[in-house]
Amino acid sequence: MTARRVLVTGASGFIGRHLAPLLVERGYEVHCVARGDQPFGEPVVTHRADLLDAAASRGLIERIRPEFLVHLAWNAAPGVFWTTLENLDWVAASLTLTRAFAEHGGRRAVYAGTCAEYDWSEPLLDESTTPLRPSTLYGVAKNALQTVLAASSDALGLSIAWGRVFFLYGPREAKGRLVPDVIDALSSGRPALCSAGTQLRDFMHVEDVARAFVAILESDATGPVNIASGVCRPLRDIVLQIGEHFGRLDLIRLGARPMRSGEPPEIRAAIHRLHDQIGFRPLYNLESGLAAVCAVARSSQFAAQARSC
Repeated sequence: MTARRVLVTGASGFIGRHLAPLLVERGYEVHCVARGDQPFGEPVVTHRADLLDAAASRGLIERIRPEFLVHLAWNAAPGVFWTTLENLDWVAASLTLTRAFAEHGGRRAVYAGTCAEYDWSEPLLDESTTPLRPSTLYGVAKNALQTVLAASSDALGLSIAWGRVFFLYGPREAKGRLVPDVIDALSSGRPALCSAGTQLRDFMHVEDVARAFVAILESDATGPVNIASGVCRPLRDIVLQIGEHFGRLDLIRLGARPMRSGEPPEIRAAIHRLHDQIGFRPLYNLESGLAAVCAVARSSQFAAQARSC
């Protein structure tokens, strides 16, 4: 039996690093593309290519001829991705990639969207009822891509699903985000300067986010699917749990930083499509997920200290 061939873009990114091994376990022939490092060995086949180069993107698809596509690649640099004009480039690049995928035998594609496509003033963000009113260029670009893909899927002959990712965390997350920044401060013995942390957010462990993408890929769901836990917690709960795991609650400074202007008090996800239609359940809750992340961080800290001795 011929293995199902899948191409994963953004494979060296936060989600992609966890996604490729899961697809191997599910029996796929996995091809990954990344501009940076190549995090996988056999049996994953890694291709170096710049997807912002249209010719390179089309050539890659022509060589691989995947049946399935999971498109994660985008500029996700903390502090940059909300406003960078590269969002425009990624809309164009994603459409080029999709058209080439369809022209060379592709059947089903799943894309990484974002909860920033929604109107965040709404009390519950539901795929079928909540207005799409993004307030950032990143959200506008993602929403524009989803709109075009939905309108063209029949003409392209593709089955397309769109995973709207909410908030995620996990081991070796890039600095500039809440969880790694608090861990970095506490592990270095520095105060963790935070806002009051009353904002309610839905966080999911990155391994569960990757598992959700696999579940969506293997389902017959089309259109948007929220990728979230369905549980909203105050950010202060996350910060205090990290403080407990490091035994440094004394370094937590809640309220030391002001809230960002326009910060929504609550961003809550409806998860009926992910749970009821697709049948996905996360492995981690917030407590077990943060415990695992902090354990990895502490072991890395101890290893670094041992090497320096």
